[in-house]
Amino acid sequence: MTAPTIPLYSLAHGRTGDKGDRSNISVIAYDARDFDHLVTHVTEDAVRALFAHRRPTTVTRYLVPSLQAMNFVIDGVLDGGVNDSLNLDTHGKALAFLLLSMPIPTPSRLAAVP
Repeated sequence: MTAPTIPLYSLAHGRTGDKGDRSNISVIAYDARDFDHLVTHVTEDAVRALFAHRRPTTVTRYLVPSLQAMNFVIDGVLDGGVNDSLNLDTHGKALAFLLLSMPIPTPSRLAAVP
């Protein structure tokens, strides 16, 4: 049996920025108790897989424990960037919403007790 999951947005909020063909997506835990759980499950590999359809060239995660946050720098996901793309979301503002929709295992502290 698979473990129950919840969407990442249940535990964190995010912000997106961009520069050229690079997107920065921050993920900030609502509750400091969930930060280690997020670090375990919201990995570079998981984000790379989630964005596979955008063909990222690199995904790098930076941890900011003092803010219970992490920042992902994702290269190659904005179709060349604002000036080079015909993409409707050339700034990639919606990419944070995609990341926040990622299913992650429910933390044990939130799992239903039988």
